[in-house]
Amino acid sequence: MTNRFDESGYGSTPIGFGERPAVVVVDFQAGFTQPEFPCGKSPHIHSAVDNTATLLHEARKRNIPVASCVVSWASKKDMQHWKIAAIQQGMFYGDPSTVMDERVYDPDYDFNFVKSAPSAFFGSPLVAFLTKQKVDTVIVTGCTTSGCVRGTIIDSFSYGYRTIVPEECVGDMEEGPHWDNLRDVERRYADVLKLESVLSYFEKIGKLETAA
Repeated sequence: MTNRFDESGYGSTPIGFGERPAVVVVDFQAGFTQPEFPCGKSPHIHSAVDNTATLLHEARKRNIPVASCVVSWASKKDMQHWKIAAIQQGMFYGDPSTVMDERVYDPDYDFNFVKSAPSAFFGSPLVAFLTKQKVDTVIVTGCTTSGCVRGTIIDSFSYGYRTIVPEECVGDMEEGPHWDNLRDVERRYADVLKLESVLSYFEKIGKLETAA
């Protein structure tokens, strides 16, 4: 079967890792990771949370910056025109669905912030944090692959970061959109790697010095 993406050279140039990585954790909050919530019932996302916990354990041991976010709003007045009922009804400031999943969140280590749009970069303090930490490589984890993760990957690319996605550390409501979107961003914006490859990179760089 003809693949015009391959014939046109899409995905032909790997990005590779830089020297100062950070891990960005997108929307691993209770509303997406706990089954008592409407959007929290996906086994695929649950698995991604567990895999991300493994990644973060190794990142924190090596002084690698971790930035995590939740999506939330003050009211419907400042909310975009979302088409998802659970978001419209239960993800306002202080709602139980907006609490970070404790498996991936260390309040004494992580930089945590609230975002209001799909991308973790849009209208947020993330770029300022990454700049202060002298980051050149953004490792994107979280949910959902076809939504907020994809938006974050595209903006990470747009800001000039080397963008890496550990496949097992992102999840979606269904695996079909997960694979479709990973295949597409791999062609254009990011290196999609196995978790094992990212952990090997962590071992190679050792412990980072704290940015001034």
